[in-house]
Amino acid sequence: MSQDEFRGMLPGHADFTLPRPAEPVRVNGRRPIPEVPSMNGNGHHPAPEVEPDPLDVWDQRVARGLAFLRRRLAGSYEVDEFGFDVELNDAVFQPLLRVLYHDWFRTEVYGIENVPKDGGALVVANHSGTLALDALMLGVAIRDQHPQERHLRLLGADLVFRMPVVSELARKSGATVACNPDAERLMSTGELVGVFPEGFKGIGKRFTDRYKLQRFGRGGFVSAALRTGTPIVPVAIVGAEEIYPILADIKPLARLLGMPYFPVTPTFPWLGPLGLVPLPSKWLIQFCPPIPTEHLTDLADDPMVVYNLADQVRETIQATLLELLEKRPDPFGL
Repeated sequence: MSQDEFRGMLPGHADFTLPRPAEPVRVNGRRPIPEVPSMNGNGHHPAPEVEPDPLDVWDQRVARGLAFLRRRLAGSYEVDEFGFDVELNDAVFQPLLRVLYHDWFRTEVYGIENVPKDGGALVVANHSGTLALDALMLGVAIRDQHPQERHLRLLGADLVFRMPVVSELARKSGATVACNPDAERLMSTGELVGVFPEGFKGIGKRFTDRYKLQRFGRGGFVSAALRTGTPIVPVAIVGAEEIYPILADIKPLARLLGMPYFPVTPTFPWLGPLGLVPLPSKWLIQFCPPIPTEHLTDLADDPMVVYNLADQVRETIQATLLELLEKRPDPFGL
C-alpha cells in the first residue's frame, strides 16, 4: 500500500480544509471587533507593533541635544582647512533652511541626476533675489535630493567675508572666497563647488529685468574647471526674483553704507524689519546636463576657449529659465 492510498483511507482527509476567518461583527453599527491575527511560519501569533512612547522620543531628542552642546562647548568637533563645520551645518543650518525650502518656497527640483555622484564638479547658477537666498536653497536642494546627500561649497564675494558675524557663519556653512585658487583646491579634493558668475549685478537688478541674465564677467570659473578637469553643471533657478522685488536703488545711501546697492522693495524699508521677510514665491530648480572639461585642460589659459565655454553655460541657463517660467505661470501658485 502506498502512502497516498494510506492517507486517502484516513477519515475526512480528502475534504479537510482550514476554516475561513469569521467576518468582523460591527458593534452598534460603528467599529468592528478586531480580527484575530494570523500565525506566522513558526506557528505563533506575530507580536503587535508597539508605537514608540512620545516621552521616550523626546528623551532621546533632549539627550542628543545635550550631547551636541557638550561637544560644542568642549571643542570636540572638526572643521576643514576652509572652516567648514559639517556637524553644525547638518544639525543647525540645514534644518532651519529646510523650513524656507519646503514650506515657504515649496521648491521643486528637476535633473538632480545630472549632479555627479562623486568627485569634483562646478555648479554654475543664475543669481537674483536681493539677498543670496538662492545660493542657500541650492545647497539644500543638493543636500536633500542628491542620492549621496552631497554638500555644496559656495563661493562668496569679498563683502560677505568682511562682515563680522556673517563671515563666521559663511565659513562654518562651507563657503569660501570666490577666487580661483580656493575653487581649484576644493574641486581637486572631490568637492561640489557652487558659483554665481553674475555676482551683485544679478541679485541687485531691478524687477523689470527679472530672469534676464547679466554679464558673466571674465569667465574665471571656467578657468578653474578647466585646470582641474571637472565638469560644469549649469543650473537655472526660478522663484528668487519675486521674494524681494527691487523697485529702485538708492545709490547715495548704498555708497554711504559701503554696500553695492540699497534696494527699495514693496515691503522694505517701509515695514522695517518685517520688510526682510521674503515673499512666498514658488521655486523651481533645474540641473542641466554636465559639460565635460577634462579634454580641455591644456587650454585653460586660452581666452577664446574660456569665453566660448562661459557663453555656452550662460545660454544654457537662459534657455532653461524660459522653459521653467512656462512650467510656473503663477509666481505665487502651488
